[in-house]
Amino acid sequence: MERKPQNILVTGGAGFIGSAFIRFLLTQVALFKGSCINLDLLTYAGNLSNLKQIEKDPRYLFQHGNICDQKLVERLCFEYQVDTIIHFAAESHVDRSILSPQSFIETNVMGTFHLLEVVRRNPSIHFHHVSTDEVYGCLGDTGFFTEETAYSPNSPYSASKAASDHLVRAYGKTYAISTCISNCSNNYGPYHFPEKLIPLMILNCLQNKPLPIYGEGKNVRDWLYVEDHVKALWMLLERGKRGETYNIGGESEWRNVDLVHEIIQMVAQLQFKPRAQLEKLVHFVTDRPGHDFRYAIDCSKIKEEIGWKPDHQFVEGLQKTVQWYLTHLDWVTEIQSGSYRNWLELNYANRG
Repeated sequence: MERKPQNILVTGGAGFIGSAFIRFLLTQVALFKGSCINLDLLTYAGNLSNLKQIEKDPRYLFQHGNICDQKLVERLCFEYQVDTIIHFAAESHVDRSILSPQSFIETNVMGTFHLLEVVRRNPSIHFHHVSTDEVYGCLGDTGFFTEETAYSPNSPYSASKAASDHLVRAYGKTYAISTCISNCSNNYGPYHFPEKLIPLMILNCLQNKPLPIYGEGKNVRDWLYVEDHVKALWMLLERGKRGETYNIGGESEWRNVDLVHEIIQMVAQLQFKPRAQLEKLVHFVTDRPGHDFRYAIDCSKIKEEIGWKPDHQFVEGLQKTVQWYLTHLDWVTEIQSGSYRNWLELNYANRG
């Protein structure tokens, strides 16, 4: 049975993927006439400038607040007759989880718990939980994660997401509420917070700063363009089977070191810089603890059952991403100001 979401509560809608979903919903879903309520605490990675193009849309409402505030969430659900919650709000950076794991447990585990408690008391609401392929652990040179792969998280971040996945599944079974889980591969694209690999490398190239690569750079990731991801999420809100899990992958595996050299080539071409000059910025640093070797997703289930497939080849998506950063340096300047700049310099510029 196909759902027809009318009033959607988006948690973490000022973040990278959450804001991409809201932009997609309000600009590309022609039949959506309801309300989109964005609940975000606006921590370091949340930025309302990600939503400037839709902030005056009468269907859009921003609510500053914490997902752990059950009374607030329940009030929003009642006031706006919410029929769907899509849950993006999460601490998501592995390095941060190693340095400070407590906030990951509080947000990713307890935050999900509080949302589920609201849905348990309001069972007409459908709950979609956005998660990560990192819950599955680490692959060797071959093979793929499927929806049946056993969980084996290797960082505080992935453990917190695994715990939240289990809570969603358990609440669906125990309390007979409508839930769905999606586990995605590494996202990239416009508005990506600059602590992540791709935007960090683009911006460091522009600023002639070191390009830090963990270990030998042989770790492999499957890359998913963020617009392809949010399209998949909308299709799952409409057609995803109750109680099911769907893997969403970009089918684009790249070694980190090869990815960095690809970014160097693109920036050099677009900025008319000597590639050799940028290559000299590559800087190998001590590998992080518990660094998973390879992620790769088998997304045949969502292709066959829902009819989704990624629209972007990786090089095409990467070119669009590099060009976006080059033409949105005002956004970058805003993001890199203040406390974020201090954190970035502490954790990357002086490493190795």
